[in-house]
Amino acid sequence: MSEVKQSNKRKLRVDPKPVSRITKSDRTRAAILNAVLEFIWSRPFREMTVNSLMATTDLSRSAFYQYFDDIHKVMETLLQMLAEEIFTSSNVWLEGVGDPVALLNETFEGLTQTCYRHGPFLRAVSDAASADERFEKDWVEFLGAFDDAGTTRIEADQAQGLIAPFDARPVAFSLNRVNASTFIDAFGQRPRSKPKPIREALARIWISTLYGAKWLEKGSSSLVRK
Repeated sequence: MSEVKQSNKRKLRVDPKPVSRITKSDRTRAAILNAVLEFIWSRPFREMTVNSLMATTDLSRSAFYQYFDDIHKVMETLLQMLAEEIFTSSNVWLEGVGDPVALLNETFEGLTQTCYRHGPFLRAVSDAASADERFEKDWVEFLGAFDDAGTTRIEADQAQGLIAPFDARPVAFSLNRVNASTFIDAFGQRPRSKPKPIREALARIWISTLYGAKWLEKGSSSLVRK
């Protein structure tokens, strides 16, 4: 099946509310959000304007402004939604209890699949951040949230003697930037890289950096004993 035919399966599907409470307004807003995602899959972000976006829908230009002030606002909304989805995958390790190596491997299973589906959107926001101050702020805050959470988890494992003592913040920062750069380069444009080698490479980097290379091939460890 071609990339184009699969595009609907890759979208960050926007379901506004439970079916029993969906209104016409909810459907219109969701249609605009999904139109943005579909646009990014087929065209570069730099070509997106309100006119070019709404031309891909059955909605009027004025309908866009009923829900969003500009392109930045609609992208900001989608980035917040994607952050929630990525945190859902990441929380397996960030907040999980048990073997940290196994938790990291599980985290990268979900995280890689999420970024595989939404790579072009991540690339669009990253590209926009280099030219627009507002997008740059959104992107920094997006990455910073993962830096905060990663630092907290590393420090917690250091307190238990599971990770060697070092300044956790710059390590979390560096590992998260490796993730972002790798996912964008691998999945942000066609042809996309295969997910498995990317997942294995990133898990290897994180596990060896935080817990030690001896646990790489095991996929789990005896770091946490019952």
